[in-house]
Amino acid sequence: MSADREQFDRPPTPVVSILAQLANEMVRLYKDQFGRGPTQARASWASDDVLVVVLEDTLTPAERNLVRMGEHARLRETRMFFQYSSVPEFIEPVERLTGRTVRSFVSGTDTRVDGLSVETFLLYPSNGDGRISRAAAS
Repeated sequence: MSADREQFDRPPTPVVSILAQLANEMVRLYKDQFGRGPTQARASWASDDVLVVVLEDTLTPAERNLVRMGEHARLRETRMFFQYSSVPEFIEPVERLTGRTVRSFVSGTDTRVDGLSVETFLLYPSNGDGRISRAAAS
């Protein structure tokens, strides 16, 4: 059998997009940090330098109890404390997968919408070849 024919007989190697990998990394991180992962996650580019990850249904059973008690402010404060105590863990997969440096990380959770969370990453501009250009930010 020729090499050309073998190429077509093999199943294609699945390619997972950077956005899907980022969404999966955030799910893993939530699971590690909070004991359970979100039920859905999607990542998208909001602009050339802004990456947004939306995570659905992120609340733990204990956090859902706080919601039932009407303790939304307490829950948001606690969640923000945990999020910002783990900034390096959130930034690492973004930098590794995009090859760019995160300039700013903003995290938010809407406790009234089943713990819908949004992780926003502002990246330093690329210098055109995908590599980091901090000089552009100075």
